Amino acid sequence: MKILVTGTAGFIGYHLCAKLLERGDTVIGLDNINDYYDINLKHARLAELGITPKGTANSFVAKTLIQSTKYKNHSFIKADLEDADTMNNLFETEKFDAVCNLAAQAGVRYSIENPHAYIQSNVVGFMNILEACRNYGVKNLSYASSSSVYGLNKSQPFKTTDMTDTPISLYAATKKSNELMAHTYSHLYNIQTTGLRFFTVYGPWGRPDMAPMLFTDAITNDRAIKVFNNGEMSRDFTYIDDIIEGIIKVIDNPSDFNVYNIGNNAPLSLMEFIETLENALGKKAEKNFMPMQDGDVVSTYADVSGLIDDFGYKPDTKLSDGIFEFVKWYRKFYGESK
Repeated sequence: MKILVTGTAGFIGYHLCAKLLERGDTVIGLDNINDYYDINLKHARLAELGITPKGTANSFVAKTLIQSTKYKNHSFIKADLEDADTMNNLFETEKFDAVCNLAAQAGVRYSIENPHAYIQSNVVGFMNILEACRNYGVKNLSYASSSSVYGLNKSQPFKTTDMTDTPISLYAATKKSNELMAHTYSHLYNIQTTGLRFFTVYGPWGRPDMAPMLFTDAITNDRAIKVFNNGEMSRDFTYIDDIIEGIIKVIDNPSDFNVYNIGNNAPLSLMEFIETLENALGKKAEKNFMPMQDGDVVSTYADVSGLIDDFGYKPDTKLSDGIFEFVKWYRKFYGESK
């Protein structure tokens, strides 16, 4: 297939792009390479895909397709989703078979500080994706939602049939809006849309604003880690390879409007996660116990019966195995300290 993957300088987008290219799909990658976190990490991910800047070492020429030096079936464009003209031109020219929209302004806590960025990227940008699919005949659209949509939901494990009307961050609200918008376009224009609610994704090339990287960086460099809610939290940690396998199954088997959880279906306590990371690093963490943060939830737990029923698939990577691979990558990429 010819597939547009947005967010390919990001954690999940990079891994998905690499997997699709390796199996022979033609992939156009798109990202605006914003500075929400270190752009050097984003550039390094793109370099792994054979995408390097034209011009200065730290900038890409915007709105220009750049051919990969590693994959003949890959090119990249630096663009914003909210730039409707660029999006329409891209869809008209490239004639995609499928779109996987992973680009978004990420982060629960940052949405409290900079809410407008979330509306522009996650709502206006997603609207442009939907309209381009409608106007240029793309019937296969998958997109990133989030476990954050469950908000104040008390019932666990989280089921896709649960009510999700109580988000506690603007980030979560924008992801819920994506699901509602997708349903509308599926109903009105017969576009097959699938939302993917990701649960605490970790692994090599992960985001530096998330716990695995924050904790590893602090422990490695002899700094204390912040342990929120006094450690009384749990997460359904999901290894990146499991996430990618789930996404690809959805891309290959589109259906009328649907939403899936992609999680490990086995939540672990924050303290158990820290202990696993300490074991992998061979070093104990100094811990500063903190109160709960605004916009955060105590626990997440994915019901993945939809993946099992429709694809015979269930994420199953053990945390110890996934953390081992993450730490190995971290040490190779950053060294023993940074």
